[in-house]
Amino acid sequence: MGIGKAAETMKEFLEKNIGSSAKMITIEKKENGWTGIAEVFEESSFIKSLGLSTNVTDRNYYEIVLTEDFEVISYRQKRDFSDEEE
Repeated sequence: MGIGKAAETMKEFLEKNIGSSAKMITIEKKENGWTGIAEVFEESSFIKSLGLSTNVTDRNYYEIVLTEDFEVISYRQKRDFSDEEE
């Protein structure tokens, strides 16, 4: 159990809670667990707010933090792949 388990846990969590498939971009072992960033294509919130039906999607990034026991303890949407803090 290691990086593969961390990646699978993160993907499953996002797919269940966001409702879209996720692609892991980075995974890093930390002192007390794991941190990862996933890329998720979601229906455009702007287009949706206009009430239009289209296949336009937004590319969003999510940061997920796991404990050493592979429990999700936090996740957040990031503005882009490189942002450090929002």
